[in-house]
Amino acid sequence: MDLSALEDFQLVATHGGFGKASRASGRSKATLSRRIADMEESLGIRLIERGNQRLELTEAGQLLLGRIEGPMHEVAEAVASARDSLATPRGRLRITAPILFSQMAFGRIAAEFLAIYPEVQIEAVAEDRVVNLIDEHFDVTIRINPSKDSELVGRCFAKDRLMLVSAPSFQMPMGQSEKPVQVSAVVMPSYREGDVWSVNHGQFTIEPKPVLRLSSFLMVRDAIAAGAGAAMLPRSIIGSLLEKGTLVSWGIADQEAELWVLHTSRRLQSPKVSAFVEFMCKQYPDGLFSI
Repeated sequence: MDLSALEDFQLVATHGGFGKASRASGRSKATLSRRIADMEESLGIRLIERGNQRLELTEAGQLLLGRIEGPMHEVAEAVASARDSLATPRGRLRITAPILFSQMAFGRIAAEFLAIYPEVQIEAVAEDRVVNLIDEHFDVTIRINPSKDSELVGRCFAKDRLMLVSAPSFQMPMGQSEKPVQVSAVVMPSYREGDVWSVNHGQFTIEPKPVLRLSSFLMVRDAIAAGAGAAMLPRSIIGSLLEKGTLVSWGIADQEAELWVLHTSRRLQSPKVSAFVEFMCKQYPDGLFSI
């Protein structure tokens, strides 16, 4: 016998009939009658005497009702308590984010989120590789320009401009060319042979000639500031160097860098994940990533 059978019996017995129980619960009289009959059959005893006007509980029915009323009330309270508990963001929230974003922004973000949701324990891992959320037991990932065929879902919470820059001492190609111009460049591990960098809506295109491969945008920034070559970097980390003249811009990339907060599914999304996604989308109200 399952718990729902006892719930149906209590419902009918408490309301004194199938009709009133049906109206109170929204379930059909036929369904309730069949459920009680099945219960009586499984127990081998009659619980209800069915009259023309009102049903009457048998002695066994009265005994059963008296024994289950307290426990059934406790079960209902326990279920309601569990639902209320799950509605409050709490528990461990494992997040993976790019190294640059983690170093420049995530410490502040985590502290502010904790102040609002003190029952959540954030565990953040900073790395640039693409993490498998399910296999590696992460709840959320922050990615830059995520693959469109990803099975993850989420929202873009900010954008950043990529700029082609170098030190003033580094010689910039002069004039226009129909073909990409080769330029010594500092690249990230994501660079693939044959990639080109296009700026100013395709008016200027270069073919990077890697002289350094560095795994951090900050290392790339420092290398080109020292004259190693040109690089494509986020506006957010080079703005002050452009203002000082330490770096010069060759143009703005045709593609924006989009920052997304992603998770595995929209269905039955946990409160802690929902709260974090909403929180991230409020961090940059103008849509631009800044440090």
